[in-house]
Amino acid sequence: MSQTHGKTRWKRFALVMVPSIAATAMVGVSIANSALAASFSVSGQQFKVKTTYLKGENFAQFGAVDIEANGTPHPVAVSAFDNAEIHNLCQSVVTDLSKLGLGKITLQLNAGNDEKKPVTAHNLLIDLEQLDADATFTDINIGQDASTLTGSATQGWHGHPALGDAGKKLPSGALGFSQAAKEAVLTDVKQTARATSAGTFVLNGLSLKLKSGDGAGNECF
Repeated sequence: MSQTHGKTRWKRFALVMVPSIAATAMVGVSIANSALAASFSVSGQQFKVKTTYLKGENFAQFGAVDIEANGTPHPVAVSAFDNAEIHNLCQSVVTDLSKLGLGKITLQLNAGNDEKKPVTAHNLLIDLEQLDADATFTDINIGQDASTLTGSATQGWHGHPALGDAGKKLPSGALGFSQAAKEAVLTDVKQTARATSAGTFVLNGLSLKLKSGDGAGNECF
C-alpha cells in the first residue's frame, strides 16, 4: 500500500482505472441507508459534466464495467463519495434524432449556481471514462485492495448482488487496484461519464433545457 499523508495535488488529473475480472458485473447503486439497490443497465450514451468546484468526503476510485441492456460492456473508473458538495454543475447529453428529421438535440441541466446553495449528494457514484481537473487529496492511499474499501458509498461493493455468492467469496485483491482518500477537492472539473447514482441528490436552482444541435454553447464543454 502506498500512503501519502497531508495533501497531494495532481495538475490536470486524468485517470481511467483498469477494470478487474471480478468487476465485470454492473456497478451497484448505493442508496441513502448504505445498502445496495438493484443494478441498472446503462443507455450506451456518454454524457458530459462540468463543475467549478467539488468537495467530497471519503473518496474512493476503482475499476468496473458498465453493461448496456444488449450486453455491450464499457470499462469505467468509479469515483465514490460518501458526501459531496458541488458548485456550478452543468450536465449535457446529445441525442441524434436525425431519423425523425430533428437532427441532434442536446439536453443541458444546470444547478448549484448560487454560492450559498450548492448541489449536495450522499453516497455518490460516478462511472467515468475521462476526467480532467485540478485535484487535492487529503490522506490518500494509492494501490489499496478495492475489496477493503470502507465508507458508505463503497462498503457493499464486494457483495454486489450481480456477483451472487461468488462475490462474497472473492479473495483479497480480486477486485483489483483502487485509491482512497479522506477528502478530495476538485476544481475546474470536466468529465465524460456513463452513469451517475446517489442515495440523495439535491439539485438547488435546477434548470433543464433542450437545445437544437450539439457542440459549443449546447454541450457543457
